[in-house]
Amino acid sequence: MKVTEHIHALKIPFSLQVGPEKTLSRFVYAYLIYGEKIYLIDSGVSGSHRAIFDYVEETGRSPGDIDTLLFTHSHPDHIGGALAIKKETGCNTAAHKDAAAWIEDIDRQYRERPILNFYSLVEGSVAIERELRDGDSLDLGQGLTLKVFHTPGHSKGSVSFVLEPDMALFSGDAIPMAGGVPIYDEVLPSIASIRKLQKVQGLKVLMASWDEPHLGDSIYPLMEEGLNYFQNIHSIVLKESADFPASDVTTLGARVLSSLGLPETALIPIVIRSLEAHLKVAGHTDLLQV
Repeated sequence: MKVTEHIHALKIPFSLQVGPEKTLSRFVYAYLIYGEKIYLIDSGVSGSHRAIFDYVEETGRSPGDIDTLLFTHSHPDHIGGALAIKKETGCNTAAHKDAAAWIEDIDRQYRERPILNFYSLVEGSVAIERELRDGDSLDLGQGLTLKVFHTPGHSKGSVSFVLEPDMALFSGDAIPMAGGVPIYDEVLPSIASIRKLQKVQGLKVLMASWDEPHLGDSIYPLMEEGLNYFQNIHSIVLKESADFPASDVTTLGARVLSSLGLPETALIPIVIRSLEAHLKVAGHTDLLQV
């Protein structure tokens, strides 16, 4: 799908295994920036390279035009297709230093953040050739500039990008979708990251990994909704944790998800990890005032 003169969005479906015979249907967006060369933001899951290459060819370009693969962060649905893309195009790779360890060593990521079908989502490890830093400005040619914002919280090495002159924000998973499954490592850094992005003036397009591209006046309200969703989850965690000991995180998690209107099948380790992040800051009632 063409979003702006320079940006194309590709929705990639996948399944997240949550039990021996249970899966959640999920999707992730990969984004292509077209200039003299092509810059790809995130690679989807294993096998996604076929859809990406097909789309590139359908739009009159060649997969060999892909110059650089930039990662918003290191989770499976963002890095899974990277190895095949790297092998077939020889493209450069770029990520924040705090994300590099899990991209370059997927076995380490699995040990530290296990997911049942991890190895079906991620084809293999990929070396990171360029370290992205907060405040970097990447010259993409033809008057296009990609600015880097370190936006941790969802993960330590999460980054967001702003493409100028399109004023398009690629936020990865930094901004949660209200009503979505909570998946993040830390709450207060997540809130700080959204507030950082709110300060970027003149945004015209929001391209998150979890939703279709948004254009126009909805961008900043969506950020505010994300902040309020963090607080809503926190309030529910505080309420439910008053009745259950911290060690009983499974029962706590089930009750929190029920209050959020989410299915019990969503209660997987990475979601429990998110709810535990709220327990770590349980001394704060209103996270938006911290």
